[in-house]
Amino acid sequence: MKTTKIIFWTTTILIFLFEGVMPALTSQSEMAKEGIRHLGYPEYFGNALVVFKILGVLALIIPQVPGRIKEWAYAGFAFDFIFASISHFAVDGIGFQGFFPLIVLAILIISYVTYHRIQRYKNIAL
Repeated sequence: MKTTKIIFWTTTILIFLFEGVMPALTSQSEMAKEGIRHLGYPEYFGNALVVFKILGVLALIIPQVPGRIKEWAYAGFAFDFIFASISHFAVDGIGFQGFFPLIVLAILIISYVTYHRIQRYKNIAL
């Protein structure tokens, strides 16, 4: 169980850093704005995305958040990574930019699976 918790917190903190801290700190930079424009999205879409990413990582990282909210956060991030990958492949072709969101998706999946293992253990222990 200890290993499962270590894996959960490691992967969840990586998601927190990639999807919460980094966008919050860099979203208003010219490079970030150009990245959104390059993919064909309006600037307000990037701003909305950052707000929802921050709310999502807070839902994942705060233990008191209800499980149903965490499920929605996991689903939202999964859609975000899948569609980010599709956007990069469509605009830039096959390259690292398109595969990176899929790598982060794999980290998210590990976090999701270990979250459910921990929850299942808690329910059995009760």
